[in-house]
Order: sequence, then C-alpha cells, then structure tokens
Amino acid sequence: MLQIEDLTYRIAGRTLFDGASTFISKGWKVGLVGRNGTGKSTLLRLIREEASQSGAIRLALGASLGGVAQEAPQIDTPLLTFVMESHAELAALEAEALTATDPDRIADIHMRLADLDAYSAEARASAILSGLGFSHEDLARPCSAFSGGWRMRAALAGVLFAEPDVLALDEPTNYLDLEGAAWLEDYLETYPGTVIVVSHDREMLNRSVTHILALEDGKLRLEPGGYDTYLRRKAERSQHLAAQKAKQDAQRAHLQAFVDRFRAKASKAAQAQSRIKMLEKMQEIAVPLEDRTIPFVFHAPTELASPLIVLDDADLGYTKGNPVLKGVSFRLDHDDRIVIIGPNGQGKTTLVKSIAARLPLLKGSRVASRQVEIGYFSQDQMDELNPNDTVLDHIRHAAPQLSQAAQRALAAQFGFPAAKVETKAGSLSGGEKVRLLMGLMAYRKPHILILDEPTSHLDIDSREALIHAINGYAGAVLLITHDVYLAEACADRLWLVHSGRARPYDGDLSAYRKLVLAADRPSGAPIAPPPPPPEAPAPKPKQSLSNLKRAKDRAEQDIAQLTAALNRLDDALADPGLYTKGPHEAERLTAERAQTAAKLEEAEAVWLEASEALETTSG
Repeated sequence: MLQIEDLTYRIAGRTLFDGASTFISKGWKVGLVGRNGTGKSTLLRLIREEASQSGAIRLALGASLGGVAQEAPQIDTPLLTFVMESHAELAALEAEALTATDPDRIADIHMRLADLDAYSAEARASAILSGLGFSHEDLARPCSAFSGGWRMRAALAGVLFAEPDVLALDEPTNYLDLEGAAWLEDYLETYPGTVIVVSHDREMLNRSVTHILALEDGKLRLEPGGYDTYLRRKAERSQHLAAQKAKQDAQRAHLQAFVDRFRAKASKAAQAQSRIKMLEKMQEIAVPLEDRTIPFVFHAPTELASPLIVLDDADLGYTKGNPVLKGVSFRLDHDDRIVIIGPNGQGKTTLVKSIAARLPLLKGSRVASRQVEIGYFSQDQMDELNPNDTVLDHIRHAAPQLSQAAQRALAAQFGFPAAKVETKAGSLSGGEKVRLLMGLMAYRKPHILILDEPTSHLDIDSREALIHAINGYAGAVLLITHDVYLAEACADRLWLVHSGRARPYDGDLSAYRKLVLAADRPSGAPIAPPPPPPEAPAPKPKQSLSNLKRAKDRAEQDIAQLTAALNRLDDALADPGLYTKGPHEAERLTAERAQTAAKLEEAEAVWLEASEALETTSG
C-alpha cells in the first residue's frame, strides 16, 4: 500500500531522514512515534505529496490518501452538509445525478452510488459527528458557529466519512475529550483502510494499531504490535547491542595488545599486520544513546490541615440566572488525586476555575484554607506568555529577588539550558511553553495542582516524566485530561461533570469508557452511573484433582509453545529485509501472528481457570 525507499530529507542543514525505508501493507494500522522535532509531521507531509529530496515514496496505484485539514472553514454550510461534501466522489455523483439525461450514464451513476453506500451516507455522517461529541442539534448549525477546536473535530469527521484508502492523522486526539478519544480509538481499530497515525497517546497506540513505525536516528523501524510491545523489544535490542559491544571491545583490546607488543619484532611482524587488518575490518557496534527526558519538578508544599477547599451547594457559571453547574458540593483534601471526566462543553473547566477562585460563584459558598496556594495550568495560559519576553525574562518577573545566576539555575531546572534561556517565548515550541508554565507554577510550591489538559503538546516520554512528578508530589491534584494512561496512573477518584451536575463517579475509567462506547453519544445525552456488578454465575460441577492438574499442565505446554511461536513471528516481522520481498509474505506472517496471539489468550484463560479450580478444590 505504501513503500518508502532510501528516503533522505534535510531542513535548514539538519538531517531528518537518512536513508530511511519501510513498507506498510494494506489494512495495517500504524502508529508513527518519535521524539518531538524528529520529523513525524514532516514525514506525513512528504507521504501526502509523495515527495522527497532523495529516495522514493510510493502509494499503491490508484490508492486515495486523506488527512485532516487545519480545521473546517468558517463558512455558513451546515455541519452535516460540510461532512458529507468531504467525500468528493460521492458529492460529485449526487450532483451529477440531478442533471444527467443519458440513460446509460444515469445507470452508471446509481450503480456507483450503490457501491459507495450513498443511501446510508447521511446516517453514517451523523454517527461520526455524534461519536466526536456533536449533538443532534449541532448538525444543522453552520460551521462558522463553532470554535476552532470544534471545527477541528468537524474536519476530522469529514476525512473519516470520506474513507480514503490511506488515512494519515497527526495527533487527532489533541482537540478531543476523553469520550471522543475513546470513540476514535474504537473507530480506527475497525477502519476498513490503512491508517498512519502520529500520536503521543499511549492508550491509542496500544488499543488501535497493529504496528509501530518508530523514527529513530533518521531511520524508520517497523515493529508489529502496540507501543508497550515496541518498548519491550527496544529495551531488549539495546541490551543485546550493549552485550555485543562489550564483547567487541574486549576483542579489540586483545588484538591491540598483541599488535602493540609484537609490532617491532620481525618474527611476529606478519601476525601483527594480520591483526591490524582484522582491527581495520571490524565494524564498530554502535549502541544508540537514549535522549534524556528532562523531569518535571513539583516541590513539596508546606503542610496544611484538611480540608483545603470546600464548595457547598454552589451554582457555577458565567451569568446569573444561567448556571453551567448547579448545587455543587465538593471537598478537597491534601492527599486527593481526582480526575474530572465528562464530555467537552459540560462544565469541567468551569468547575476547576470555580475551585481555584478564578471564577466567582453564582450561588453557595466556597471556603478555603487561608494559606492555601493553588497552582493552575491550562492551555489558555500559553497565550498569556509575552511572546517578546525571553525565558529568562519570565523567570525574572516570577522571582525578582533571585540573583541572575540563581535565575539561570532555575531556568535549567525548568528544562532550559544556557543556549535556550534567551529564546523569546514566541519562538518556543508548544512543549517548551508547557514546561515554562509548569515551572513557573511549581516555583510557588502550591498546595494544590489544577491541571487542565496538560499533555496536548508533550511527547510520550515527557508525559511519562509528568506522571512521575505528579505521583511524587505531596499536595492535592485535580486533573482534566483525555490521556487515559495519565489519568489511570495518577488518579484515585473520579468526578463526573454532566447535564448540569458534578458528582463522584463510582466506576473506574475502564467502566466509563465502555459506557461511552455503548452509548449513542451526542454530547447532551445522559450518562448513567456504572451498572451494578453482575450476579455470580451458578457454580460449575467440581472436577477431580487429577483432571484439573492435567488440564493445567496441558495449558502450560500450550502457552510455552505459543509464546515461542509468537516470538519467532515477531522476530520475522521485525526484520527490515522482509518488506523488500513484497507485501504477501508480510501479510501472511501478520495474519499468522494474529491467530497465534488469539490462541495464546485462549490457553492463558484455560490455565487461569484450571489453576483457580485446582486451588478451590485443594482448599
């Protein structure tokens, strides 16, 4: 479906791709990963343009490729119409059907419309828009009535509806809420075409892709499986290379010692020259250096007695008589870790702004500890940075009492070395702006961290660093995020904001995700509390100990054989040479791997059931 051969590409003297090659087969769902700035978005652009400075990028003959525009335009076209018109062929055929007079052409048009399932097109477009969070009432509103973030969703809906053969998406979850991200993960998993998605969302890269395409040191490396599998195999490769290099270094030292000892002796000159040639022919084994991720640092605050903040029967919003949330009663203690969930537009940000006293209450009371310091981060604050002030200027404003040396040391702690401190804020990347704002917030040693979508501009490694910092922080945390991995790693409680209410949610994120996917989700539809646990099934008749032991032993043998087979298939699929032989062998091995993985899951389930039954019977 897509072949990249010996791609070399440079920007401003910097090499992004250096002889990079890969092959992506039809139907694969590929997650494109790499550090920020390595060239992922550039690669998607080159694929769209089928362009390169050196090498070749080839799409299968006749294959269509689609990606998301910057956003839906600010036009008066109704939202549903805009999405349906995104399928250019369908829109052109429907327009032609209204004017065509030739009977043969009319027949051809209607046959092609049937092939495109045109008669269910409106229902399909509506379902996509609903999954991305638009209400039924939104479908008739003009595109110009929506904010930039919602127009981005409309643009995404358009390309999903068009169903190109190759769907190329660059950070599609950045403008989605947790509910929209869950829907998109599920949609991409069953998308009929090939998908290439740049994402830093670890859950998406584990749930929705069949392969990881890693951009490392200017090369492309394709691995079967999700992101966690890729990380494991990458660590194994690094360990293997390190062991090989240690062995090679020892061999080099031995050869060099012989040469140094006997080079001058006539009787040993030939052997010394032979070893010199061996040293010259020996190819250096290079162990890739891991780029160090700069940590986030949240200093321990002074101790305060709980509760830190209490809201009592509060109405929250922006206009009296028209509250966004009603009757909110909320208590925040010093050790709370709370993730606030709910569709966009329901009032999550309104809630945290009211807790932080950035928004006055419309009704009710807010009581806070007198000494409490609140650290508040949101994407809106990135616009509050003065674009003409340098990093050091912002730190001077926040800490004028510090010496210049101490201010520079603080900048380094934020992640800005000496070469970066004089950079103006307007020239910083999105991730660097996040680091600057986070650092300025943390400098005040807040008792409460309120983080509203903190990860949109962070790569996977920086998100991991943020998780470590939050989990090591001694104060309270309120978190709004569409990143399920971050939420699950940091939260111990959930609050659901929906339909004008904010209340504790008793289920976990997995239960909430299932609830969202099971619902026909316009943003105004009610979300029910998690269902009660199912009744325990009737007990199965007991088996004899000998039968259970045999079943367990057979399952263990099956697991061992299937695991070995899966490792062999992974090794074969990870071999770059496989993809130069054409797509058929790679497709066969991919299908075989899927069957083997399914059998392994079955064997593990049998082993677990037999083990539990054996333990119960023995007891």
